[in-house]
Amino acid sequence: MKRREFLKTATGVGIAAIGLSGQIASGAKTAKRPNILFCIADDASYPHMSAYGCPWVKSPGFDRVAADGLLFTHAYTPNAKCAPSRACLLTGRNSWQLEEAANHVCFFPKKFKTYVEALGQQGYVTGYTGKGWSPGDAGRINGKPRQLCGPAWHKRKAKPPTRAMSGKDYASNFADFLAAKPENKPFCFWYGAHEPHRGYEYGSGVAKGKKAISDIKKVIPFYPDTETVRNDLLDYAFEIEHFDKHLQRILKTLEEAGELDNTLVVVTADNGMPFPRIKGQEYELSNHLPMAIMWKNRIAKPGRKIDDYVSFIDLAATYLDVAGVSEKTSGMKPIEGKSLRGIFESSKSGCVESTRDHVLIGKERHDAGRPNNGGYPIRGIVKGDMLYLINYEPTRWPAGNGETGYMNCDGSPTKTALLKMRGDKADDKYWQWSFGKRTSEEMYNVKKDPACMMNLVKDPKYKQLRDKLNAQLVAELKQQNDPRILGKGAVFDTYKFAHKHQQDYYERYMSGKASKAGWVNRSDYEPKPLD
Repeated sequence: MKRREFLKTATGVGIAAIGLSGQIASGAKTAKRPNILFCIADDASYPHMSAYGCPWVKSPGFDRVAADGLLFTHAYTPNAKCAPSRACLLTGRNSWQLEEAANHVCFFPKKFKTYVEALGQQGYVTGYTGKGWSPGDAGRINGKPRQLCGPAWHKRKAKPPTRAMSGKDYASNFADFLAAKPENKPFCFWYGAHEPHRGYEYGSGVAKGKKAISDIKKVIPFYPDTETVRNDLLDYAFEIEHFDKHLQRILKTLEEAGELDNTLVVVTADNGMPFPRIKGQEYELSNHLPMAIMWKNRIAKPGRKIDDYVSFIDLAATYLDVAGVSEKTSGMKPIEGKSLRGIFESSKSGCVESTRDHVLIGKERHDAGRPNNGGYPIRGIVKGDMLYLINYEPTRWPAGNGETGYMNCDGSPTKTALLKMRGDKADDKYWQWSFGKRTSEEMYNVKKDPACMMNLVKDPKYKQLRDKLNAQLVAELKQQNDPRILGKGAVFDTYKFAHKHQQDYYERYMSGKASKAGWVNRSDYEPKPLD
């Protein structure tokens, strides 16, 4: 059966390639170039894939990509929140180099072209299904909505396993895209699941995922070990598995269509799990993400484990490189990341390129909920076994103000449980770890202490190391013209929210003119401001 005939059978419909021709630049190269498939879960931390040995998540799709390609053990996002993390992926630049796009729910600046837009102008057929760059306003170009990830393919629907999951049939939408694509054109497709983003159907991990509470051998130490927390973790695992099932179907579609061998497949997540002290923060579980990359017959010695430090900003550079598009030709702003091609072509495991020994991370403003729309600015460096952080506004509440619901932390059973512990002599520590104020600097040995519980920054034994990490962090941020390090960081708090209901939310809420936000539980709100 030919590729086109197979795809028509698989999708149950033959779709004309309407609207695709406009993306293909006239005179573009027609030589066979690799397809690019980017698969991204919404909120999943390292090491929560079974390829890493996590016993309570089963991810055969991810595991296949790792076994037939590379498994990365030190992949990081520069900014652990949906929109800024995805902006880094799309542009190859750190979030502090992206002006408004450093923030969550922002207006995406016109000056920053994405790799999808660039490849679309160089002969690639582009598209996405599920969640692309979001939330925010991508803007318009020549009066038309900007397609940062390509045209949307959302037609196919399917009944999800739980009422909390998306009804989008991601895999069938991809099959439709592939059927519509001209046969002689390479594609660049973005599969963005909405899972395991909140909310969840409580108890689904046990009831529908056929898991047991005892599957989790050890709860993350900054949470109490309760049935509620364990159920919440297993519900999260069940949603990761939903993402992976669609990944498996997409890989099968590619394979049966004869396209898999010529497709660079990247699988990861945008930021850490949607739990307190993780998503939206800058700790190890916040920024450290699962990543596997497969490229049949083009990756030397498949099945390798790679320990190099890799940042999301490296992916745009990699995509342009394998597509044979120079940065200058792409029209993108200077890319900070470096192509991973050298790792692909090496046969080494472990640390392959000695220069990849660290990554930079940081954040500015995420969700609304502080006076004057203030953010919680952080910069950090992960090098060797150490994570070093600078908190530039330690007088602010890191997860947002309590009277507006700690809005930089998604509502969840775990969050509710921790908030109930505030003020309890025995258990107040759980509230403090997730919501309490922090010191201006933090440093952790993430190999021994991945939960980042023991701050070493004031330990005299670590002073010399702290000074070295601080000096390197500051020097690199200056080189990257980070406004925060140049004394101009206040600009990030002046950028407008793209959604009107978030702009000046704190003031309107305190005056009684704004209702409670829908993405946190009503029980999350403190009755009055905390000191």
